[in-house]
Amino acid sequence: MTNTHEVYMRRCLELARLGAGTVSPNPMVGAVIVYNGRIIGEGWHQQYGQAHAEVHAVNSVKDTSVLTDADLYVSLEPCSHTGKTPPCANLIIQHKFKRVIIGMSDPNPLVAGKGIALLKEAGIEVVTDILKDECWDLNRRFIKQMLHKRPYIILKWAQTRNGFIAPLAAKMSPQQFEEERHITGFMVQRLVHKWRTQEDAIMVATNTVITDNPALDARAWKGRAPKRIVLDRTLKLNQQLKVFKGPQQTFVINEIKEGIEENITYIKSDFNGNWIDEMFKKLLEFNIQSIVVEGGSVWLHSLLEQNYWDEAIVFYSPKHISEGVPAPAIGGKLASQFELDNMQASQYLNI
Repeated sequence: MTNTHEVYMRRCLELARLGAGTVSPNPMVGAVIVYNGRIIGEGWHQQYGQAHAEVHAVNSVKDTSVLTDADLYVSLEPCSHTGKTPPCANLIIQHKFKRVIIGMSDPNPLVAGKGIALLKEAGIEVVTDILKDECWDLNRRFIKQMLHKRPYIILKWAQTRNGFIAPLAAKMSPQQFEEERHITGFMVQRLVHKWRTQEDAIMVATNTVITDNPALDARAWKGRAPKRIVLDRTLKLNQQLKVFKGPQQTFVINEIKEGIEENITYIKSDFNGNWIDEMFKKLLEFNIQSIVVEGGSVWLHSLLEQNYWDEAIVFYSPKHISEGVPAPAIGGKLASQFELDNMQASQYLNI
């Protein structure tokens, strides 16, 4: 038998996903209003700092007088505090909804059950934890920020059939290096650029910038370009490299200076003790909730060894190169796999 609550909550999740790449550091939230067994209103949080899902759903209803006999489904507990927008719990109480069905409670300490309490105090029936695991998974980036006070870290790399993530430039001619350095093809590049539009920042270390001169943009997909983070301890990188060009904001982690120069923000780090944790906390202050780390090899190895990762995406290519940089060893739970452009992609979760 189909669970009616789950059917409508899945629709909330579908709507919520439409906010990927535009609502961070807020969570993705979807809302559905049901009256007499029929959906009469829908909404999702569309843009950070603007109206929440519940507001859009209510505004989409033609006759709001029926809301007193309607059910509101929402994937995350309605907010109970005033931030950039008024509390959604007050809006729900104002329209006297009959019942509110919630996917999961909000881990934000400013809410954390307070929204549910307000609704119950107003005499509204509340049902909770509908598709809780799916709702949690959707907003795992937001939850990481709230519970662990650091960004959600995604590691990404492609490796050859013989286990290399890049050729050894020092042992090759420029022509041979250029022929062997491209492990993935255009379709994978388009997918990766689509993913970039959905995350807050992309990060690389010094050697990757020197070797590849990447732009770290999302030119192969329409959408928001991510912020760029470069690990450049001694500020050895040439400012004419692509990573410093264009309108994208670039953060440079270094041990020499702090400050902002045009589109470049310098973050000074001690590089002693638990500097990685401190660095990620500083980046969180700039509303960087998720970071994709694309290299280099030493930096990827370091994050894996010190357990600073939440998810890893690995593309396994049939390509073979003569000599190269060994790919990191990945553990964690194999969460999903798919094939694209004659390559296998695997997603691992650190749980």
